[in-house]
Amino acid sequence: MPSKTEKLLSLLSGQPVIPVLKIANLADAVPLARALARGGLPAIEITLRTADALEAIQLVASEVEDAIVGAGTILDARQFGEAAAAGSKFIVSPGITRELLAAAKDNDVPLLPGAITPGEIMAAREAGLRFLKFFPAEQSGGIASLKAFASPLADVKFCPTGGITDKNASDYLSLPNVICVGGSWVAPDDLVKAGKWGEIEALARAASKLGR
Repeated sequence: MPSKTEKLLSLLSGQPVIPVLKIANLADAVPLARALARGGLPAIEITLRTADALEAIQLVASEVEDAIVGAGTILDARQFGEAAAAGSKFIVSPGITRELLAAAKDNDVPLLPGAITPGEIMAAREAGLRFLKFFPAEQSGGIASLKAFASPLADVKFCPTGGITDKNASDYLSLPNVICVGGSWVAPDDLVKAGKWGEIEALARAASKLGR
C-alpha cells in the first residue's frame, strides 16, 4: 500500500503549479476548474476562506472529471473531516499541529502541511511525512531557505506557496527539493469575475510548462 507521501506525490508531481483558489461565487467553481484542467493544471487547491468553499469542492469533485480537487487553509480536525467528506483528494494546511496529524493518520486523504522551520519540518518527518508545503515562502526566506534545507533534510520535498508568481516560479522549480509551487496568478480575480475562462486556460497552459 503506498504511503501518504507517495499518494501526494502521485497527485501533485505531474504539474509544476498548483492553483490556489478562493471561490467567492459558487457558480464559478466548475467552469474555473474545467478551464484550469484544459490548460494542463488538473490538481487545484480550493481554500476554505469563503462560505461556499466546501460546496465548491463538492461540485468540482462530482462534475469535473479531469480535476483533482484539494482543500486548503485547513486548520483543525473538524475541517479536515468536512473537506474529506466533500470529496477532497488532498488536504493542505498552513501549518502543522498534533490534532491535524492525528486526523490525517485516521484518514485515507493525504495531508500537505505547512512547515517553515527545521523543527516543524523534523516533526512532520517524524510523523512519516516527506512532502510539505513551505508557507509563506517569500516571507520565510524563500529560495535561500530551501537551498539551506536541501542538504541536512535531503529526503524532504516541498511545495512552496506564498508570494510565488510567474516571475519567480521557475527559480523555485529549479531547486532539487521542490516538486511544485502553489500560486494564485493563474486565476486572477478579475478574470474569474468576468468569466474569461479562455484567458485563464491560457495562463494555466503557460504555467504548466514552467520548469520543463
